Amino acid sequence: MTDDLAARFRTAYAAARRTTSWRRPANPASAFADLAAACTELGIDEWDLYAEHGAVGRLEDELTTLLGKPAAAFFPSGVMAQQVALRIHADRSGSRRVALPDLSHLLVHEEDGPRILQDLRFEFLTRGFQTPHVDQLAAIPGRLAAVLVELPLRDAGCLLPSFEELAELSAGCRERGIALHIDGARIWESQDHFGRSLPEIAGLADTLYVSFYKGLGGLAGSALLGAEDVIAEARLWRRRMGGTIFRSTAEAVSALVGLRDRLPLMADCAAWARSFAAALPDSITVQPPVPHTNQFLIFTAGDPDMINERLVAYAESNDLALGSPWRTTTEPGRAVAELNIGDGALDLDPVLVAKEVARIATGDDQSPVIDNMLSQ
Repeated sequence: MTDDLAARFRTAYAAARRTTSWRRPANPASAFADLAAACTELGIDEWDLYAEHGAVGRLEDELTTLLGKPAAAFFPSGVMAQQVALRIHADRSGSRRVALPDLSHLLVHEEDGPRILQDLRFEFLTRGFQTPHVDQLAAIPGRLAAVLVELPLRDAGCLLPSFEELAELSAGCRERGIALHIDGARIWESQDHFGRSLPEIAGLADTLYVSFYKGLGGLAGSALLGAEDVIAEARLWRRRMGGTIFRSTAEAVSALVGLRDRLPLMADCAAWARSFAAALPDSITVQPPVPHTNQFLIFTAGDPDMINERLVAYAESNDLALGSPWRTTTEPGRAVAELNIGDGALDLDPVLVAKEVARIATGDDQSPVIDNMLSQ
């Protein structure tokens, strides 16, 4: 996408009053005003100090209750939290080997940081669009420090195993004395697919990382959960790595708001996504075919820049932002987009939105169905 088209895209999508994604404050001033109001609503009347007490302490307590883990520690980023978790598992096991998907965030988006900084060695648990299962673990011989599963595997269209597959993998890890770490950046979005409580899901792992700025819509930040001794050591590594900053109250309050306001909507957003995907024509491929969460990939034949031009024009004319920009794939002549369905979509009819997205993706000149877009 050219810089000019990217700028138009950002401007049009920021200005649109309606969206299929999560609704966000229009600007920093309104976001901070919302946070100030939330402090009053939640009874937050003191600052945290170096990630202790105040809103941070309250957030950590809420997470241990919500996820059923003994302890939690706030981190400024998921990159840091997960490196710390794997560092601890590696140091305790005497092995630097970690098995994880080849599409894991740690391998694709972190500039080789875990290997350079923590001296970790990686084995592929899965390759491509595959869900993890115990047979894949059995195929990796020798001592492993940890197995990491990303729930969901974002770069595979937010792909998830079944709960039974995950439980078998957890049992396989414990039989071999291997720590199981869950990359749960989108664990909140995954619960509906598993059909189990969050403590049941989290209970399969030795450590679990969760994010606050993705589906929950927080400003930033994450948390690492696990046994009390593991989290105590994680707090030490957080300080060593420069992650114990003076104040994190704003981030913690925004996370508390996300848990209160957004978490209850996750199942509705996933159901909307499935209805939308089912209504798409055969010319558009969905990955996974039935979305596992509210986030998934769609593929079609065509030039992504031409599709993006039509998306921008549509947003400018109809005041409605339909998903994210399309991009090229490894297959010539095909384009892909990632859709993240949020509370903005719940006011819209998924079948009509599917028709509109298909029309824009294919360049069909048929008249828009915008007048009938709002669900009854």
